[in-house]
Amino acid sequence: QVQLVESGGGLVQAGGSLRLSCAASGIILSINTMGWYRQAPGKQRELVAAITSGGSTNYADSVKGRFTISRDNAKNTVYLQMNSLKPEDTAVYFCNAHVLELVLRVFNDYWGQGTQVTVSS
Repeated sequence: QVQLVESGGGLVQAGGSLRLSCAASGIILSINTMGWYRQAPGKQRELVAAITSGGSTNYADSVKGRFTISRDNAKNTVYLQMNSLKPEDTAVYFCNAHVLELVLRVFNDYWGQGTQVTVSS
């Protein structure tokens, strides 16, 4: 079993910054891609940013130049630095990890519980 624990959400004014963290723990052999998704009320969950174990990154067009994803492989932790936040960034942010499990030696996707980010205008 693998657990993802997120932290760092909150309320911020437009133009402000927040940093999200997500730590994975459990029976992990390795983690391939880690990413952040978000879901606003009445909308589908969408990819915000993703990063491979080698450090290659991918961003949604709406956050390019404002958000930065990074990871610490030794700590199985992924971060999302969010700058120049806009009201339209308001959503629940979910962490995702593509994990190679230690015992079964299979890949499975895991999700965090979500953390609320609210940007006021």
